[in-house]
Amino acid sequence: MKYLITGGSGFIGSHLVRLLLKDNKNFVHNLDKLTYASNKNLFDTKNHKRYSFKKLDINDYNRVYKELALFKPDIVFNLAAETHVDRSIINSRDFILANILGTFTLLQATQKYLNNIYKKNKERKFKFIHISTDEVYGSLSKNKKHFTENSNYLPNSPYSASKASADHIIRAWFKTYDFPVITTHCSNNYGPNQNYEKFIPMIITNALNHKPITIYGTGTQLRDWIHVEDHVRALKIISQKGKIGETYNIGSNNLKKNIDLARIICKYLNSISKNKKINYLDYIIFVKDRLGHDFKYAINTSKINKKIKWKSQINFKEGLYKTVDWYIKNQNKGLR
Repeated sequence: MKYLITGGSGFIGSHLVRLLLKDNKNFVHNLDKLTYASNKNLFDTKNHKRYSFKKLDINDYNRVYKELALFKPDIVFNLAAETHVDRSIINSRDFILANILGTFTLLQATQKYLNNIYKKNKERKFKFIHISTDEVYGSLSKNKKHFTENSNYLPNSPYSASKASADHIIRAWFKTYDFPVITTHCSNNYGPNQNYEKFIPMIITNALNHKPITIYGTGTQLRDWIHVEDHVRALKIISQKGKIGETYNIGSNNLKKNIDLARIICKYLNSISKNKKINYLDYIIFVKDRLGHDFKYAINTSKINKKIKWKSQINFKEGLYKTVDWYIKNQNKGLR
């Protein structure tokens, strides 16, 4: 199977690349702009015979089409996106360009590829898998039921609005042009090699560097956390068993308050630290809440559990502690 991945050098994308390459029948071609958040050193794939890479912006229609035509993928995973909510509040333009116009350009190039090249291989089944976020659904109140695939779109940040816009474009291409797309919405990811600006890496790296661990508002916001390896395993299964035109929510039902998550990490660091004079809990401080801060995200995974036969496997605390251990081991090795 031949997979083309946009954003394959990002946090989720790089884990997906590694997973797909474990199967010796798979070939992976990675298109990535290599922004600040990219993993520029996929050392374990650099000299891999079934892996290739091209640095480009998915807004470059001609170059994207050329890569599609040369590689001739069976599956396209679209993970190229700007993702950090705080940055979207400060500079929303980058999110509009990458998440909306980038998706549109990629669709155009892929549609041309299907019309000109792929249709000649009628026995093959092409799929375009668009990776979105649970944030497009907006915010849940404390006791409200979890998001389903039929939940209304109510994005509250420039980031989630840009992803919601891309989702609507994707849906229109399926309805209007019979474009073979599947959309996924995932909850908050964590795991090794995530950019330090994200919540869990921020807690870990700030603690290790004896810096304040900043918590927005009172820290009572609720998030559903999924290990990135569970997420990419779901994406692989969806590429095999997912139905074209469908949407699948991906989550682990690991709801945690932000403040509780910070305390879990700090207590673990306390337990393994040789310097018992340091209490990492003391680094936690509360700051003014973020603009438009959503209170709760929670995913109902009934559809993917039943239709695709997928469920998360990684125990949250075990996965979290291993993630902390990874950052401790790699903190002096040029982390992004």
